[in-house]
Amino acid sequence: MISARLAHYATARALGQSAEPPFRPRVGDDRFADVDWMSPPFDLLQQGHLAQEQWWELATHEVRGMSRRHAERVAFLARQMLDAVSPSNNCLLNPRILHEAYGTLGQNFARGFMNYIEDMSRYNARDHNNGSERFRVGQTLAITPGQVIYRNDLMEVLQYAPSSDRARAEPVLIIPASIMKYYILDLRPENSLVKFLVDRGHTVFMVSWRNPTVDHRDLPFDDYRKRGVMAALDAVTSLAPGKNVHLCGYCLGGTIAAIAAATMARDKDERLASLTLLAAQVDFSEAGELMLFIDESQIAFLEDLMWDQGFLDTHQMSGAFRALRANDLVWSKLIREYVLGERETMNDLMAWNADQTRMPYRMHSQYLRGLFLENRLTAGRYAVEGRVITLKDIRVPMFVVGTEKDHIAPWRSVYKTHLFTDTDLTFVLTKGGHNAGIVSEPGHPGRHYRIATRRDGDGYVDPDSWAAQTATKEGSWWLEWVAWLADKSSAGLVAPPRLGNSVLNLTPLGPAPGTYVLEG
Repeated sequence: MISARLAHYATARALGQSAEPPFRPRVGDDRFADVDWMSPPFDLLQQGHLAQEQWWELATHEVRGMSRRHAERVAFLARQMLDAVSPSNNCLLNPRILHEAYGTLGQNFARGFMNYIEDMSRYNARDHNNGSERFRVGQTLAITPGQVIYRNDLMEVLQYAPSSDRARAEPVLIIPASIMKYYILDLRPENSLVKFLVDRGHTVFMVSWRNPTVDHRDLPFDDYRKRGVMAALDAVTSLAPGKNVHLCGYCLGGTIAAIAAATMARDKDERLASLTLLAAQVDFSEAGELMLFIDESQIAFLEDLMWDQGFLDTHQMSGAFRALRANDLVWSKLIREYVLGERETMNDLMAWNADQTRMPYRMHSQYLRGLFLENRLTAGRYAVEGRVITLKDIRVPMFVVGTEKDHIAPWRSVYKTHLFTDTDLTFVLTKGGHNAGIVSEPGHPGRHYRIATRRDGDGYVDPDSWAAQTATKEGSWWLEWVAWLADKSSAGLVAPPRLGNSVLNLTPLGPAPGTYVLEG
């Protein structure tokens, strides 16, 4: 059938007739966006390649007698192969490259070669800035005023200065992923989620994780809950006594926040006002293509690698993430920079992405085995301090955000939080990927989202039905969240807590962004 459709199109074009292309690129695939790809003979090249992609997709889908994971791996490897041999990557078959070479008399190749030499020089010098020099933490990024009010050897707690003399009584504590620098949520003032909250009357605290070294090799996963989330929560509630806290976790920070909230619920610790999870998973049975890299043999290999180093290095992690989006992050980038001779204009999010972190040996091994490989949290087998916890114990309202193009925490996997909780849960599906979907400030062009609330006692709705029956709204989900936080807070405003408190041994230790975020 695929061959017949391709042959029919090729015959029509050979006879000089117009015909509707039978195969379309996936949404977000811009390899064939140039108008010249619709002119002969380039239209046949791109249609032939897209036909191959569709054939391989069908050939590797639900193979009889093959396990689902093995079938997914075959499909993934087939896509990697097809991505590599795409006509868009061939200088003689890509019309844009041919036109650029003709128009510049080959100067694009010279520029591309110079870009390559510059990148290799940076790599050999271990200089990974890649043009991000004008984005400096504490100077142009992460400049919302605040103080470090608590520090241990694992993290710092930042308290942000209020923008007025009145604020919501319940503070907000944000837990970023330990795999990322926290300031993705405090980039420039124009797109800082921290500043957005502060300006709308919230007292905001942020955890800034330390970048682990070989000295942290034996740091256990539970320390990120105990000496991270809980230590930060103790500091916040000391400064705002008698006030419950809005706990928010991003990515792996959200998973740890959910574990902390479930443990608190089990132990009758009632200091939370709400729980927000941003692109965070609690169930890892359908964690997307990242699961292709997670099995016993792969984890054993990573453990051996981390045993020698004491940690998993940032560049070793980034290779897996690039493979998930090879078209965008590998091949298109190579063609753009080294063949067309263009340079991407560095922005704040790209600069943050280049400022990566490491994962300590023991913590990362326990995380991969306990959550990814064995999925203990939602299987009723995740124990904290010797006793099993369950997410169904969480009774505070929840706000959960998934992003449409997330390759790290696929939104349908994030949506599964519905299955393992009974409390009121507001779910948002927003445009963008794992990072850009979260950094989605009001005024950002082209943004949209869906939002709906599952009340305690409501029946389950599967994710695709939810998406089909939930209307799309234009704009930023931030406005929805700040309104939700206000609704879950006490009525009226109070005087915000002071920045630190020497009486409580929370003397300010220095201005935000602190010291840990600056460690390489």
